[in-house]
Amino acid sequence: MPEVTENGPNDGVQIDLIGADRMAEMASMEKIRMILDGVRDGNIVILETGLSPDEESKLIEVTMTEISPDEFNGIEIETYPRSETADQSFLDRLMGKESTQKLTVIGPANQIETLHKDENLISALVSRK
Repeated sequence: MPEVTENGPNDGVQIDLIGADRMAEMASMEKIRMILDGVRDGNIVILETGLSPDEESKLIEVTMTEISPDEFNGIEIETYPRSETADQSFLDRLMGKESTQKLTVIGPANQIETLHKDENLISALVSRK
């Protein structure tokens, strides 16, 4: 993660936008550790391409082992697929293959609340602890 200077506890919420290229060069556990470290610091992490189902399961598993009532409340995670037709070939669409590209929003469970989710939008309320 890029180094960010601390301005104070009430200056806002940091959002880390992680691009597909950076995620592609990381091993699964590196991705999970990067996400959890960011969320534990109170940041909202947005992944351009999301995680594979196995990586998402592992993220939840690791999160559950790190939950502590006084320090870490866990994560809130929301994912939605991008337009399936945007990056798929005609043959893929014809054969019914689903796109695996998706956008994922991950944040501290005590700071992010999903207000609305549909196929085109995730609407979330983010608070400052």
